[in-house]
Amino acid sequence: MDVATQDPSYHFAVIRRAIDLIDVAGAEPLTLEDLAREMNMSPAHFQRVFSRWVGVSPKRYQQYLTLDNAKTLLRDRFTTLDTSVELGLSGSGRLHDLFLRWEAMSPGEFGRKGSGLTISFGTFASPFGPAIAMGTDRGLCGLAFTEETGPAHAMADLRSRWPDATFIEAPDRLEHWVTAAFEMRGETALHMIGAPFQIKVWEALLRIPSGHVSTYSEIAKSIGSDRAVRAVGTAVGRNPVIWLIPCHRALRKSGALGGYHWGLPVKRALLAYEAAREDARL
Repeated sequence: MDVATQDPSYHFAVIRRAIDLIDVAGAEPLTLEDLAREMNMSPAHFQRVFSRWVGVSPKRYQQYLTLDNAKTLLRDRFTTLDTSVELGLSGSGRLHDLFLRWEAMSPGEFGRKGSGLTISFGTFASPFGPAIAMGTDRGLCGLAFTEETGPAHAMADLRSRWPDATFIEAPDRLEHWVTAAFEMRGETALHMIGAPFQIKVWEALLRIPSGHVSTYSEIAKSIGSDRAVRAVGTAVGRNPVIWLIPCHRALRKSGALGGYHWGLPVKRALLAYEAAREDARL
């Protein structure tokens, strides 16, 4: 199969294995030949997979996958949310070459736990492994990567957020939004279903540009809840629409990655992917 026509999840499977190899190697960088041999691929093919996925060489990408990369991002690409461009709950803004249109359900609707709501779902290939998407007639309300957690766990996790909703398997109803999201072109609509405090936190996450990061305490400050850092961390972890609402861009003050609901290797890959693509544009 030609690299241009492969399932995008195949590329992430290669990257995920590379993360483990790089971790084992520690401070000793791996050559292109070393990595390709471990992947049972030719160096030329391995290079093409990397270049198509992220736009930089395997050697360069290793720098972004190191555990110290988060500290580098925090030092060099820290975003002060108070001075970020406001998007607004009912507004639209540019997010990684993608137009997002989103709205939040009312507190009363949230309190009904999805009662009376029909949510379609389906499984899709993505640049970061298989993904489960969920949505209403107003937009995507759930998106989860399953590489680390497994599809059954991810599905149960998403469904538990709206326990009284009616769920139907209908991927065709979501495909245009999911395709726009992962191909980073077109418009994706989001229907955010959460408590008012969660919505405020997710709105703040949307103000962190691709390739940049912020901290839990900075997010708390930006929403007027300086002392609610722990509550902010919980709300970040409850973000139901990963990638589009970029909870992976929230770090601890120390530069540590913090938690990630769908697996820390995925968070590392997301941060590395965005940082590499941002540098490639400079």
